[in-house]
Amino acid sequence: MSKGFSEYYTTHKEEVDLSKTAVIIVDMMNDFCKPQGKMPLGEDISDVIAAIKRLTDKARENKIPVIWVKQRYRADKYDKVTEKREGTCYEGTWGAEQIEELPIFPEDYVVYKRRFSGFFQTDLDLVLRDMGAEKVVVGGVVTNICVRETVADAFALNYYVYIPVDCTRATDDRAQAAHMWDFETHYATLTDVDELVEAMGNLKEEGLCRMK
Repeated sequence: MSKGFSEYYTTHKEEVDLSKTAVIIVDMMNDFCKPQGKMPLGEDISDVIAAIKRLTDKARENKIPVIWVKQRYRADKYDKVTEKREGTCYEGTWGAEQIEELPIFPEDYVVYKRRFSGFFQTDLDLVLRDMGAEKVVVGGVVTNICVRETVADAFALNYYVYIPVDCTRATDDRAQAAHMWDFETHYATLTDVDELVEAMGNLKEEGLCRMK
């Protein structure tokens, strides 16, 4: 029997190395993460929020930059994306605000996007290159839309990508499983918060990104 397409790609996992790494968290905003939001995931994601909080807190402790990528549309202007689905995260609204469980710290970076990818027509790539990042850890919501587009673009731009599975959530379990398979076989190394936190303890000063 001949190989399937994805079997030509490796899922070999190397030891996690977080030198020259930045953490990117996508769309942790009220409209997506809260039941009262305009486009909520429709289930309790407190476990994902807790995992992201642990990841970002530990990243800051270890001088790893944290970048929040946030959807934002103009409330009184046209956006092409809203032809396909209801608009969310309009600037100046509660829905566009960061969820209170994950406050943005003064040393963090914020990048706003108007399409699904955190890289498309934003300065995310420039921010990463300025700080000397060669690798990224990508988490957030939702796996099968904005996280996927951001991961694919990070890979296309030659960043090595780590995905902590427990820091992501898709629109349903089937989509989550399918996208994790695609990520592992084509784009990224799958990991979890425990493994990343352990790897942070091995970082040396010369392996850190520039933050000032």
